[in-house]
Amino acid sequence: MNMRNEVKIFKALADENRLAVLKLLQNGEKCACRLLEALDISQSTLSHHMKLLCDSGIVNYRKKEKWMYYSIAPECRELLHEIIDQYLSAAKCSCCGQEDKNDT
Repeated sequence: MNMRNEVKIFKALADENRLAVLKLLQNGEKCACRLLEALDISQSTLSHHMKLLCDSGIVNYRKKEKWMYYSIAPECRELLHEIIDQYLSAAKCSCCGQEDKNDT
C-alpha cells in the first residue's frame, strides 16, 4: 500500500461521525436509514461520510431497491492492523537487528 492510500484511510477515520458509523457497523450490515436514525444527521451529511469511508476501502456498500446498505470491509481489519503496526513498531537496524533509536 502506498502512503497516499494510507492518508486516505487515516482521513476517513479522523471524524467523530465516521467513527460512530464504524461502531454502528461492528455488529453487521446496516441500512442507511438506521444509520440516519442513530446519528441524527442529514441524509446529505451521511452520504458525504459514507463516500469517504467507502472510497478509503474501510466500508463496503450495496444497493437494494431505494436503500443503501453498508458493512465494514472484511479485509479492512487486517489492513488497519498492518498500517498501524508499520507506524508504531520499533525500527530495526538492517545489519544487526537491534532497535534503531535514530529512526524513531
